[in-house]
This record gives sequence, structure tokens and C-alpha cells, in this order.
Amino acid sequence: MQHVKIGLFGIGLDTYWPQFPGLENRLRGYVETVAGRMAGPGVEIVNLGLIDTPEKALAAGHAFRQADVDLIFLHVTTYALSSTVLPVVRRAKVPVIILNLQPAAALDYASFNRLGDRTTMTGEWLAHCGACPVPEIANVFNRCGVPFHQVTGMLHEDRVAWGEIADWIAAARVAHVMEHNRLGVMGHYYNGMLDIYSDLTQQCSHFGGHMEIIEVDELAALRREVSDGQLAARVAEFHASFDVQSDCSPAELARAARTSVALDRLVAEHRLGSLAYYYMGTGNAENEDTISSIILGNSLLTARGVPVAGELEIKNAQAMKILDSFGAGGSFTEYYAMDYNDDVVLMGHDGPGHLAIAEGRTKVRPLSVYHGKVGRGLSVEMSVRHGPVTLLSVVQTREGRLKLLAAEGESVPGPILEIGNTNSRYRFPIGARRFVNEWNAQGPAHHCAVGVGHLVPRLGKLAALLGMEIVAL
Repeated sequence: MQHVKIGLFGIGLDTYWPQFPGLENRLRGYVETVAGRMAGPGVEIVNLGLIDTPEKALAAGHAFRQADVDLIFLHVTTYALSSTVLPVVRRAKVPVIILNLQPAAALDYASFNRLGDRTTMTGEWLAHCGACPVPEIANVFNRCGVPFHQVTGMLHEDRVAWGEIADWIAAARVAHVMEHNRLGVMGHYYNGMLDIYSDLTQQCSHFGGHMEIIEVDELAALRREVSDGQLAARVAEFHASFDVQSDCSPAELARAARTSVALDRLVAEHRLGSLAYYYMGTGNAENEDTISSIILGNSLLTARGVPVAGELEIKNAQAMKILDSFGAGGSFTEYYAMDYNDDVVLMGHDGPGHLAIAEGRTKVRPLSVYHGKVGRGLSVEMSVRHGPVTLLSVVQTREGRLKLLAAEGESVPGPILEIGNTNSRYRFPIGARRFVNEWNAQGPAHHCAVGVGHLVPRLGKLAALLGMEIVAL
């Protein structure tokens, strides 16, 4: 698991400490509470504590930059000067989330007013007035061109606020994954699919990462080195991972197993986190044999967190990686047909599927022809797990930028096309007709990724961290 580094600091005003005994320690406790609740698997908290002077702010900016944090949370514990904030974020140069978290839903006014001593009362008020400097900070950030976002709520017992914080951390982790991802590009485009063609530099500009160009011949060569023992073990893994149908011949299973073992080695040698591929191999029997036996191996890779997109759909390999990094899976799909009687859209695709998000076991079926492609062999048939789902597309705009397009719906039971491909029925709150019209109006390619769960809030935060537009239906 890749670790995301989260920077955290609180702010206060050093002038207050001698005036109001105990206030500083109380506010430091707030910051420690936030740090404790943010910590979790795959998250490293860089907690710089309470910053209360411009000098400490400058040092904190250097410290965050040296720590290479991915995101900063600024916990506004009480009134503090904006001069104790700006140096931190200017130097760190990463997105900033302002935490306006009050320690209680409201002051106990009666108890507060019975304190009697106005100094004591003021100290108690200052322990609750985190909202006070937020406009000042926002004003300065805006004037200085510092992008920021806000979470407003309570430090304790606030599911909404802490849900937002969890979403920001999850989005930061996915942004970190994409920044460090190595996407393999093997083969060539499907001839004539103009919507699929992608600018690799544009992808790196928006998501980071590295594009590794790979020859199909390398995969074919690796197949020659697969041992009989590796072959037998992989066939056994197929039977354990898939529902292999009785009409799948041992010869085809062995052919797919050879390619699967070679694929794993290819991915390991190039340190790939995702892969987009398409090839025919016409005129080269070994290459054609390799590509026509690739589906089962690609499905295993996709289930293990290395999503594989066919037809060299690089944009969709990115979308699949994003959904998988959120823990939602990320399966390759496209429109199949519409069922107006049930108001659902049928979607799926030939080639690999994401086994980890399947409804039941994924079937393996032999196909005598790969429609629109060269060769024949084994393919997978699965439906996405019934329940909430999110569709995601990475869309290339006319202006030369990328944007995210997302929609939440439900995978619902019902009859599917038993043709040896992935195949699911999706229902959307706005209805099938309106969904199709509004989705198409955004100009996506005809492929998209599907993951389980409703993820639009997290995808929106990811888009904000990446500086990208998102359209959510």
C-alpha cells in the first residue's frame, strides 16, 4: 500500500498564552485529537502542532516541504493572525483544507455566564472561537492565489465533518497513487476509433505518473520461458479464481495460462500499476497467439489492483486505476443496449473484468470468434455486484484539457446477454433515457469504468486536488 503524507498544523496567537492560563495546552489537545482521528492504514500524519508566530510559520513551511506532504490540513483552533498561516502554505505549495472544527455544538451559555470572572470567560470563549479568523484566512488566500477548501463542523461527534475529512484523505491518497503510477502502453489503437486516441503528455500533465511503452514481442518472448510447473499452477489458479465452464478445452486453458504467467512477469519487470493494450499480431503467429489468449491473465491482474484496459483505451485505464485506488474496483465497460421495459442500461465489454467486484463467480467461456478482433479463445462473463455503483470517464475536451465525468446508479438483477463478455444492468435516478442523453452530451469516449459504491463526493475532491473539472450526473 502506498502511503500518503498528510500535513497538519493548528494555529493560535502567542499573545494569549500568558493572559489565559491553560488555553495553549487545551488548543494543542485539539490538534492531537485531529491527528489521532486522521491516522489510519496508508496514511502518514506529519503533525507540526500549534503554530503561533510568523517565525514558526516560516519554519513549518520548510518542514512540510522537506517532508514532501501531499495535502495540508489547517486546524483553526482559535483566533490567530493570518501572518501565522500564509508562510506555511506558500512554502509547502500543496492543496490546503481549512478545518473549522468547534469543540462543542454550542457553549453552555448559562454556565459560561455564571463564571463571573471576565478573564476566565474570555479564555473559555477563545477555546470555542475557531470560526473567527476563517474569513481573514480566506481573504488572504484568495488575494495570494492560494487554492483552499473548507470543512466546517464540530471536533467531536460530527459524522458529516469527519466524513468530509475522510473523503479528502482518500482523495489525496488516490492523487498520490496516480502521481506515482506507471501505466504500460502495449500495442496500438483500434484502427478508426477516433474517440480513443489520447495525448500521453496530457495524461501526465493532469495525473502525473509515467507512460511505459511496451512491445508485444516482449510478452511473446516471455511466454517461451514459462515452465511446465508454472503452467500447471496457473491452470489450477484459474479453476480456483473462475467458474471454468465444461466446454473450455485443456489446450485453451494452457494457452491462456502461459500468457498469464508471462503477463505477471512483464508487469513486475516494468513495475506497472496499470496497462492499456490492443494488438492483432496479423502475420506473426506467435504474437497473434499471445494476444488472443490474454483475457484471463488480464482479469487476474485487474483483480489484483493492476487494471487492464483493452483497445488501448488509455483514458479508461486511468479511470479504472482511480476507482480501484478508492477501493471500488474498476471494470472496463460500455453501452450494450437499453431495456426500456425495466428502465435500465445494459453495459459491459469483451476482454477482462474485475473479479473482485463480480456478482458471484466469474464464468470462463470459449469463444470461436472475438467479434471485431483477430482470433479466438477464452473470455470472461460476469456482472458487477448488485448494489450502488459509480461510472467514471476521463474525458478529453476540445480545449485540450481533461475532465472527469461521473454518475451514480445501481447494478440491478435481471436477465443479461450470456455471450461470454462482462454484462450488467444499471439503473440511474434520472432514468435511462435522460442518463444516456446527459452522459453523451459531455463528449466522453464510448468506454468508461465502473466501480462499486457511490463515490461522487470523493471524486469531486480528487478533481479539486488535481485542478480538474468534474461533471457529476
